[in-house]
Amino acid sequence: MARTVHRGRWSLEDRAENFYQELPVDVPAGASALAVRLAFDRGAGVLDLGCFSPAGFRGWSGGARDSFTITADRATPGYLPGPLDAGTWHVCLGLHRVPVEGLAYELVVDTSADAPPPVPPQPAAPPVPARPPRRELPAEPGLRWLAGDLHSHTVHSDGALTVDELACLAAASGLDFLAVTDHNTVSHHPALPAAGRRAGVLLLPGQEVTRDTGHANAFGDIGWIDFRRPADDWLAETERRGGLLSVNHPLANDCAWRHPMVRRPRFAEIWHWTWLDRRWGGPLAWWLAWDPAVLPLGGSDFHTPAQGRPLGVPTTWVQCAGDDVLAGIDAGRIALSAGRDAPVLLRVGDELVVHDGDGTYLVDPDGGRRVVLGDRRSFPGRPGPHRLESADNSVLALVT
Repeated sequence: MARTVHRGRWSLEDRAENFYQELPVDVPAGASALAVRLAFDRGAGVLDLGCFSPAGFRGWSGGARDSFTITADRATPGYLPGPLDAGTWHVCLGLHRVPVEGLAYELVVDTSADAPPPVPPQPAAPPVPARPPRRELPAEPGLRWLAGDLHSHTVHSDGALTVDELACLAAASGLDFLAVTDHNTVSHHPALPAAGRRAGVLLLPGQEVTRDTGHANAFGDIGWIDFRRPADDWLAETERRGGLLSVNHPLANDCAWRHPMVRRPRFAEIWHWTWLDRRWGGPLAWWLAWDPAVLPLGGSDFHTPAQGRPLGVPTTWVQCAGDDVLAGIDAGRIALSAGRDAPVLLRVGDELVVHDGDGTYLVDPDGGRRVVLGDRRSFPGRPGPHRLESADNSVLALVT
């Protein structure tokens, strides 16, 4: 066994100079396991944790963990199993919160050629639940509306559920699809197809590219996007690989969108779970100021049932050919509602169709209002963003 120890104190100057600090670790030939332990005072600050081999990315857990293990065939969630290439590896620390007096830390890395230390086994998959009947909504010929959520997390980052548990929760919630978007990692991607088939839910591979100055979801089976690069690179690389990039929760606390960009993404998570009082016009104002041509998406940002944020709230509806959700999003066939069974506003051909919206207002891009009477009404579908509002001006549904 070989051991590498780094000790020190990160300062405000360190954080200002380079948010990500990489500490070298020499991995000898024949090593079968890499075990990392990070210690610091969590009451005083926050350090993010990740790992890079000579060949590139091997995992990220941010502030969710203070240890991880990588072996040839298993790894702590958030990290990629595989051969341990001989050479200089780097443990990457993100200086997320550093107090004025600095933050002391100790990093211990053990490499072993013996039997690897155990990686805790994943719990057995839960029973597949009964799912509510699918909602039948008017759609264009050959297409259908699928209900989903475009923002969720598992144990592969800072979520509480395994991929299988999350898939079963999505099925019980009546969702047709769910994007699994763990922070700065793609270690969850291999588990998605089987878990989705088992639960009867389409699980979309995603990565929440995460910096302290804003987050973005990269959708698609496109591999890992380097969060350390500028946001313009996130967009260019995601599109080059055939994926879609969306700005996440642009109005938030310290993770609001503050990345300068030469070219803006086509999508933004206008409706996030934090839009608790939908009489508040902040998200709509941001959308119209940023670019009203940006296509709005919705996401619950689900982490754990204990937080009280239901999966699928809000619901993103995508009008799809078969199960090709990403193609439907790319084509702009998107609608948002407060929940799977809430009133919806759909663009179907040349019409805007309000379903289950009796007693609401249809608000057009110029602010004009038309009263909706009846459970299903159709209106001429002029271009631009439209919304449904209740009598107290709460937003109930969005479409563009």
